Amino acid sequence: MSEPLVARMRSFGTTIFAEMSALATRTGAINLGQGFPDADGPPAMLEAAVEAIRSGGNQYPPGPGLPELREAVAAERAQRYGLAYDPATEVYVTVGATEAIATTVLALAEAGDEVIVFEPFYDSYGATIALAGAVRRPVTLRPDGGRFTFDPDELRAAVGPRTRLILVNSPHNPAGTVFTREELETIAAVCREHDLIAITDEVYEYLTFDGAEHIPLASLEGMRERTVAISSAGKTFSVTGWKTGWVTAPAPYVRAVQTVKQFMTYTSSAPYQRAVAYALGNELPWVEELRKSLEAKRDRLISGLETAGFTTFRPQGTYFVQADIRPLGFTDGFELARALPEKAGVVAIPSQVFYDDAESGRPFVRFAFCKREDVIDEAVERLARLR
Repeated sequence: MSEPLVARMRSFGTTIFAEMSALATRTGAINLGQGFPDADGPPAMLEAAVEAIRSGGNQYPPGPGLPELREAVAAERAQRYGLAYDPATEVYVTVGATEAIATTVLALAEAGDEVIVFEPFYDSYGATIALAGAVRRPVTLRPDGGRFTFDPDELRAAVGPRTRLILVNSPHNPAGTVFTREELETIAAVCREHDLIAITDEVYEYLTFDGAEHIPLASLEGMRERTVAISSAGKTFSVTGWKTGWVTAPAPYVRAVQTVKQFMTYTSSAPYQRAVAYALGNELPWVEELRKSLEAKRDRLISGLETAGFTTFRPQGTYFVQADIRPLGFTDGFELARALPEKAGVVAIPSQVFYDDAESGRPFVRFAFCKREDVIDEAVERLARLR
């Protein structure tokens, strides 16, 4: 029998997260690979979900999402960023941000169209672009002054006659970069000049550190009308398993996304939608405390990693620290990540899996700090064995 999987997906096997999490389970290693918190979100939000279940909110919600959640998202966009969206036509609820990204790319990219991505990029981006039959054009983020950034000339050179979309992730996973206004203005200028549509993955928008400001690309001149912005409740409220996300965009783009999504999942969990609507209106102070906690945990992990001999890049946002393994005498992040559970009892993610240019990512591994302090302390104590 011939290979049943379509050719364009044959390079995508089991995700690195599944592989490394299984390795953590098999070896009993501490899992600092996958980015999910050790603690749940605000108790009142969890009770709101329970109450929604008990009160009978368990059947299909409207395809675009519950009106109360769409209204809450629109209100939050307006209050936080000054971006006005019509909750009836310009806000759309999805099964997490991953589905939002997939349905947006599938809706907007024809076969053969090109999609610019900044590498390292979250692994679903490549698979989604392949599913659409489109072609990804990576622009590499490289270390510069203690953070990862891009060369504007390389971005401009990536644009060709078939370029249709640019996928922008800020705060950036896994690099930890929060794009500056100047960097975003460069991206916006390229979009305007070449009539590109921007898809922005902003799931870590509340989780920024050291005073870094998250600036939505849609808030820049001429960008609201050409940007599909994506976010979710998972990272903001520490409920990654709820898979409740949303798209905000001009109505024609929302209609395009809906046309695709309605034949995939159609809709998503009604109880969680009600609880997230409650949280957006009432629990943002809790999120600020989460942000402060994560900033402290970031510093705790970085201190331990540097004591263990890694060179680190201090992230301005997200859950993750990029660590350079070369000071410890290693050169291949994939080899080290597979050996690390036996060597030190810790699991990390090799960063090179997020690159088309694997050489650029080979010296780095990614550690997650959205864990309890005692877990972080035990992990860095184990990592000290690498010296």
